[in-house]
Amino acid sequence: MGQSTDVDERAAADADVAARLRNGMARGVLSFPLTSFRTDGSLDPDGCREHLAAQAATGPGALFPACGTGEFFSLDEDEYRQVVTAAVEAAAGRLPVVAGIGYGWAQAVRFARIAEEAGADAVLALPHYLVSAPQEGLVEHLRRITRATRLPLIAYQRGQVAYTAASVRRIAALPGVIGLKDGHGDLDLVQRQRLAAPADFLFFNGAATAEIQARQYASIGVGAYSSAVHAFAPEIADAFFAAHRDGDDHTVERLLRGFYVPLVELRDRVPGYAVSLVKAAARLRGKPVGPVRAPLTEPGPDDLAALEALLADGLDLAGATA
Repeated sequence: MGQSTDVDERAAADADVAARLRNGMARGVLSFPLTSFRTDGSLDPDGCREHLAAQAATGPGALFPACGTGEFFSLDEDEYRQVVTAAVEAAAGRLPVVAGIGYGWAQAVRFARIAEEAGADAVLALPHYLVSAPQEGLVEHLRRITRATRLPLIAYQRGQVAYTAASVRRIAALPGVIGLKDGHGDLDLVQRQRLAAPADFLFFNGAATAEIQARQYASIGVGAYSSAVHAFAPEIADAFFAAHRDGDDHTVERLLRGFYVPLVELRDRVPGYAVSLVKAAARLRGKPVGPVRAPLTEPGPDDLAALEALLADGLDLAGATA
């Protein structure tokens, strides 16, 4: 009787978080905030709080702290706790907070428990560390995490992790797993995964610079997407989201041609620029985010100048759509 009650209570709590995320996804982009560091590489808690408060104030669908854009891979457990706590405080119950976790399942569990203690609503399970694994191992990895935390979990497939449609059916049946974020951009696979999962299972477009493929994902029923651009230019990200939502293809095309495609071309020049350029753009706008941590590197002078010009063009385009 007690076990059945616990299962029912968990299912109800998971459904509540999923509903909040679904409502948020219909309202705005998913914010993946940066993590602020000082020039000596140490965590800047005040900068984190300021950046997270600013992100929350723009009204995104949810906050995803300490994920890829937030340099989860470079945070120790104490720093992680501070970042997630700051995000929960910034959200103040108005937005769902989904914290990144990762590495092997044992370490992922440690981070998930910290996120739970800090008040996060859910976790995003980044790909496990280093090795490739068969489908059975990928499913077991998530099963072990969900057994050790009461937080609902969103699986993230990218890099060496890609689930078959059959595996998505299995992970969707695990207590606590409420969704899947895709970073591969294989729409044939995502379509088969979506059709294999329950109708209420959440799917997210997590392709790099997700706006580039937003229309393609939406065409197969995946409308929600993460936006790194929101971390430095919410005006641009929100203008694109509104145009995309409203079917304003003219504005979508102008923003893609004038800002997003050139940004991707700049991003692809150097490995790691997907985060480094975002931080550099935020600093150009006076945001207290500091430098990236090694192994990432800062943009060179020429790339920084190109980024500054591109940012100005994007803000002009976003202003023209207001």
